[in-house]
Amino acid sequence: MLEITDITVRFGGVVALNEVSARFTQPIGGIIGPNGAGKTTLMNVISGFVEPAGGRIERDGQNLLALAPHRRAHWGLRRSFQKEEIAEDLTVFENVLVQIDHGRAERGRKSAEVLRMLELVGMADRMDKPGEALNSFERRLTDVAKCLVGSPRIVMFDEPAGGLSIDETRQLGRLIRAIHDETGAQTLVIDHDVDLIREICAETLVLDFGKRIAFGPTSEVLDNPKVKAAYLGTEEIGI
Repeated sequence: MLEITDITVRFGGVVALNEVSARFTQPIGGIIGPNGAGKTTLMNVISGFVEPAGGRIERDGQNLLALAPHRRAHWGLRRSFQKEEIAEDLTVFENVLVQIDHGRAERGRKSAEVLRMLELVGMADRMDKPGEALNSFERRLTDVAKCLVGSPRIVMFDEPAGGLSIDETRQLGRLIRAIHDETGAQTLVIDHDVDLIREICAETLVLDFGKRIAFGPTSEVLDNPKVKAAYLGTEEIGI
């Protein structure tokens, strides 16, 4: 369970997050909202890139805010960004291996883990392909594999379906649903594709102007009149 309690972030006079709370208990949770709602800021707080003015974030009894960003990575926090971070001069295999190359495990065990995750994401047959030769979907799949090695506890994706085709988005959704069974990690997903969020996320947090406007089972949240008004562009009725 990932528990976010009263997270507040200020950038000068701007309140980017205003006492946001949510208790994610399911394997996959979504975070949605209009542009500028505070979604990526919340991920940046969890990652350690942004220091909040107040609040707590806990998982398995660990206060993540007490850890430096690199300590959070060692603890098991993984994060992908809107633009994939792929080294152009490394192969797919090397791009993934570098994520755990600092660990104490034997080289053979590390290689076996990398290969297992490349098989999971569907890139094992292209593991010798250099980063500079990958297309956009191959880059995304490689980026996902990077997040899955090293025994992750929390995996966060920021708009992973951006720029993907419908078929690629469906394949990505199937892959994200497999993460918990394969690694035990809890996954958080930010994306503007409501169909993807509805399909893969058991529970969803909705932000607007830095405030929580809804949280709960995804189907209920997406049917909430306030959510439709803020995010889906419809008018509230009787609110």
